[in-house]
Amino acid sequence: MWKDWIRPFVRPLPQWSVVAVAPPQQAVSASLRWGGNAADVTADHTVASLKPLMIATSVEAGPHPLLEYVDSATGRLLGVLHLEQTVSVAAGTASLALYRVAAGEHRCLGWPRRPWNAWLQNRLMRKNRSSPHSALEPAAVQQLMIAYLCPRPVVLVSVDAPGHRNIFPMDLIGPLQRSGLFSLALRSTNVSVPVMRDVRRVALSGVPATMKAAVYKLSEHHKQPLPDWNEFPFPVRPSREFGIPAVAAALRIRELAIVHSQEIGSHTFFLCRIASDENLAEGAQLHHTAGFHQAYRRRQGMPFTEV
Repeated sequence: MWKDWIRPFVRPLPQWSVVAVAPPQQAVSASLRWGGNAADVTADHTVASLKPLMIATSVEAGPHPLLEYVDSATGRLLGVLHLEQTVSVAAGTASLALYRVAAGEHRCLGWPRRPWNAWLQNRLMRKNRSSPHSALEPAAVQQLMIAYLCPRPVVLVSVDAPGHRNIFPMDLIGPLQRSGLFSLALRSTNVSVPVMRDVRRVALSGVPATMKAAVYKLSEHHKQPLPDWNEFPFPVRPSREFGIPAVAAALRIRELAIVHSQEIGSHTFFLCRIASDENLAEGAQLHHTAGFHQAYRRRQGMPFTEV
């Protein structure tokens, strides 16, 4: 019993929780606030780069807006990101605003556990330089976790071109609703980035949460292409318009036509138009959220299903 009591004071919470959520997630809403104005951006903001940490949105919100995340069920403020406007991105007739994350704080944990948990997590990050976000400063990872208060869906991205085929997981994706665009932020070191810029089309498979293990195994294809579609671990089917191999068991398959791409810090930011959208089945999709968010929801008696 005493070990359960003392554990939160000696071990940090997990940074990330892998959860099953029916899309689109409705547990958390996001709003931009600036100069007495507000705009719902739950479906209109996305991460454009990790280093530096950048947020893209279709909403022009002035030089220093706040991005607030609110629990949809209770109305409680869960976290805030303080943004600083940098440049605009034009894609055809659409224009997007890019904001650098300057600071952030969350309220998922009470005092004094909140700063203590952050200190424990930061200490662990400094010791473990092999983590996926080891290139980021601990403060930036804390800010990134706040951006994940809106659970982020995991998809498998399929690329198919002469001499190159690949499929890999991503969660830095999302609609930019007012512009009609859909974005992908992919590390520029990914082996498929040059091909995607050339062929300008991909297919996204929204995968059931039950496929977690197989999806994570495909992370190796960020660095090396798929040798052959016959070596893919589960059945594929051609996407509707482009004929790109996609996951046959997907809940949803979207084909994206890439209309713009540019390097933003550590990532290549792709802006796309949806060429086709097939909703194939209902079910819980693989999502990521912040570990402290899941801890908050557990205390409220409404945790996400973990996978």
